[in-house]
This record gives sequence, C-alpha cells and structure tokens, in this order.
Amino acid sequence: MGQRREAVGDMGLAPAFWRGRRVLVTGNTGFKGAWLSLWLLELGADVHGLSDDVPTEPSLFRLAALEADVQQHWVDVRDADAVTRVVAAVRPELIFHLAAQPFVRRSFDEPVSTYATNVMGTVHLLDAVRQDPADVRVVINVTSDKCYENRERREGYREDEAMGGHDPYSSSKGASELVTAAFRSSYFGDPGGPRIASARAGNVIGGGDWGEDRLVPDVMRAAIAGEPVAIRRPDAVRPWQHVLNPLHGYLTLAEAAWADPIHATGYNFGPDPGDAQPVSWVVERLLDRWEGDVTVTADGRTHPHEAGLLTLDSSRAHERLGWQPTWDLSAGLDATAAWYSAFRDGQPVRDLSLRHLASFSEPRG
Repeated sequence: MGQRREAVGDMGLAPAFWRGRRVLVTGNTGFKGAWLSLWLLELGADVHGLSDDVPTEPSLFRLAALEADVQQHWVDVRDADAVTRVVAAVRPELIFHLAAQPFVRRSFDEPVSTYATNVMGTVHLLDAVRQDPADVRVVINVTSDKCYENRERREGYREDEAMGGHDPYSSSKGASELVTAAFRSSYFGDPGGPRIASARAGNVIGGGDWGEDRLVPDVMRAAIAGEPVAIRRPDAVRPWQHVLNPLHGYLTLAEAAWADPIHATGYNFGPDPGDAQPVSWVVERLLDRWEGDVTVTADGRTHPHEAGLLTLDSSRAHERLGWQPTWDLSAGLDATAAWYSAFRDGQPVRDLSLRHLASFSEPRG
C-alpha cells in the first residue's frame, strides 16, 4: 500500500493530508462512491460510509470487499434524524455527499423519491452539519452537469449560469445546488467554520458500473453475456470522461477548500471539449476494444425526454485548482474495456481496481 500512496501523491494530492482523516462518504456503495472510498483508503483516510443499501447487483462495493475497511452506517438520507445521528457520532473532518437517486429515466417514474433523496437528502446532511459542526471543515456536495438550465448550445456551461432542468432528476440536482448555496450564505459564512463547496460532473465511465439505463453498463452487460445491445439516442452528445478524472477533482477541491475558504463554491469537472462525443461514437470505440462480437441494434421504443447536447466549461477548476483531466476519452475507454475484460476473466476486483488507480496515478512525462 505504501507504494500506491506514493503514486497517488504524484497526482498533486497530499497523502500526508489524508492519512488518518475522518472522512464521511454518503452514497459510498454506488459506482462513484465505491471508487472514491477505495482511493481514500489508499490515501490512508479513516473512511466512513452512509448509505441505505447497495444499489446494484453486482456492485463494485461488494466485489472489492470495501465493507471490510469502511465503517458503514446503513442510513437513508431521507431520514433527517438518522443522518444527524451519524454526523454527530462520526464527527467527520471532511464529507463527500454523493448519495442520490442518479437515474434520469427513473426520475420520471419516481419523482417524489427523486426529489426527497436529491433535494431533501442534501438539506438533511447540511442541516446536520449546521446543528453540530464539531470537527467538520469541508463538505463537497457532488451534483451533476445536468444541474444547469440546458439550452443545448455548443458552449460549455460555467458555474455561475442558471440552474434548471427539464426532467425531475435534472431539476432536483439544480435544486440541490440552490440548497447548497443558501446554506453556505445563511449558516456557513464564517471563514473559520465549515467550507461548503459543490462539484458538477456527469457521464462518467469506468469499470465497476452496473447502473441501470447507463450506456457503458448496458453495453458491457450485453458483451459479457454474448447478447445484442439496443442503443437509444445514438446522436446525443455528452461530456464523457473516466470516473477517476472527476474524483481526482473532488479530492483536489477538498484539499483546496480546507486550506482556503475562497474555494467554498461550485466547480465543474468535465473533459476536454474534444471528448464530448455522440453515443454512437463511444459505443463503436468501446466495442473496438472488446474481444468478441457484439451486435448493436437501435432501440425503437418511445423514451422520456433527454437532452441532445450538454457540455461543461471547467476553466475555473483549471485556473484555481490546477486540475486537468488525466485520462482523455481514448485512455478512459481503454481502461474501461480492460476492467470489464479482466472481470469477465475472473480477476479479483479489489486488485484489478487498485491497478487501475495506480496506473491513473503514474507520473506523466
């Protein structure tokens, strides 16, 4: 582990900063939460998780045996009292809030649950910190690129643009950003108190994602099973990036906000503009990297509204944090296909994932 922590330090992070820090990750059993927890463990943090269940089967959380190293609190973020008790008991120094209902299409069928989780879950967490700030120094609320009022323009959205959203999921993420800003200005204005920041990224890819109605999991499930895969919205353009890119941004932002309250604000963590590509482009190149034939068909069913174009401007993160995407989309697709291939072949998931993290953290010449 020591060698891996030195490699992670080459990313511009400070392993000495994280070693022994009490960190609470809500939604830690999900795809991004599991990768973040694994990274924090490698950095030497004392990781606590808050989640009401394991959202997929299989799951990276279980496959990588993270429950053996994470102090888990099985709590629903919709339960305000339970969230307050966990924050008071853990006394975290840093909190990453990832707990969410993350699916656009499910939000059409379950709007009440989506708003209760994504909006009131944020309220419950921030109010728990307000009631007992104790040792909390930094809170990062992870929302989505879909928080913006999307007019489907080519220019990337910047952090000071209007929040919005056509569907319940997107608008719930915009509302979560508004809640974060209101709590920051109303309760957390003291520079010596908790610093409340938000992070906006979307359309992450990478090994270990088994979520419903997501492009890469749908394709990889079909490829592993030897079944055809149906693709909807092949012309939709998204800012694709490997999951480790924004997670590196979240960790960088947490360190920066700890050092200076000026970073208690919103940040975009998106790929370079050239990595915003259509769905069909991503599918074609992902399958080029896969050993075996996969039949791709068009999904001719009627689906709820989804935006056709969405991109982010991450200049603020570049300029203020020195953050840049480490893996471009080509490298991210390489890593994604390699992870699922190794999983199909029976390689131990914890070791496999740590190798990917070490590769991501290698110094760039």
